[in-house]
Amino acid sequence: MTERVQIEIDAHVADVTLNRADKMNALDLRMFAALAEAADTIAGNSSVRAVVLHGAGGNFCAGIDLSVLAEGDFDFGEALATPLAPSPANFFQRVAYAWRELPVPVICALDGVVFGGGLQVALGADIRYASPDAKFSIMESKWGLIPDMGISTTLRGLVAPDQIKELAWTARVLDSREAQALGLITAVVDDPMVASRELAASCVARSPDAIRGIKALVNQTWQLADADALALEARLQSGIIGSENQAEAVNANFEKRKPEFRD
Repeated sequence: MTERVQIEIDAHVADVTLNRADKMNALDLRMFAALAEAADTIAGNSSVRAVVLHGAGGNFCAGIDLSVLAEGDFDFGEALATPLAPSPANFFQRVAYAWRELPVPVICALDGVVFGGGLQVALGADIRYASPDAKFSIMESKWGLIPDMGISTTLRGLVAPDQIKELAWTARVLDSREAQALGLITAVVDDPMVASRELAASCVARSPDAIRGIKALVNQTWQLADADALALEARLQSGIIGSENQAEAVNANFEKRKPEFRD
């Protein structure tokens, strides 16, 4: 793992830190690559049951580092046109979409600035807890760009289309309360890291099969026709019910003890 992103795994929780505090954790090419690598590392570790994603130095992420746009030897056309198989996301999209692809809960702790690409990374998470003084913006139009880091998939179920257009056209900065009212974030809390770690611990305490199944259920069925959604719901449940972890959840409840789940 490069120094741009740090991962620490403890008690089944992966703590992922955007680690470029001197630049407000802005996304240069190395940060793009490091975030995707971090997600791949977690995906390959079956012991991880939840992820806490946050930024170093009091900010989550200021968005794209404009030095990226000056990279003369980088083929933007190729990067934009080529999905990073087996993911459908390209090089730029994957820093956000990879968190959606992970089967485990991803909880984002947001402080300071959450601008442009930084907001899109956060939108790839399942839950977003923000401090009262955090600031948010879909800022790409300021630089003559559209938001293109997976926002077409991560934001469409959260915010109404007319509101998304207004935010993206104006690139205006929101405070936490307005961001919550619009649906950009889950909750405003005094300490996002504490809230994120508490939720991660709650998820770890449940059957990992159920927790992963719930994420798959919500992510995959909300845009389906009713018949397809009901069928997927049934398939997910059939793979869980009667399993070792499901039986352990029942037994532990009846025996009033802490469950011991298999990864």
